[in-house]
Amino acid sequence: MPKMKTKSGAAKRFKIRAGGSVKRGQAFKRHILTKKTTKSKRQLRGMTAVHSTDTDRIRAMMPYA
Repeated sequence: MPKMKTKSGAAKRFKIRAGGSVKRGQAFKRHILTKKTTKSKRQLRGMTAVHSTDTDRIRAMMPYA
């Protein structure tokens, strides 16, 4: 059986934490920022957790993570 490949797009977007949960970056922070308030842009900083219902799907895309 050949080795399973990691989906490279998922590897760039997600990181698996030690406890098994998945973290991701926030969306809506790339462009068209002039109409967004400073507060909303500040709250989009940093990483957040992927919802538990999507975790299994992302783990399947990254078999060796």
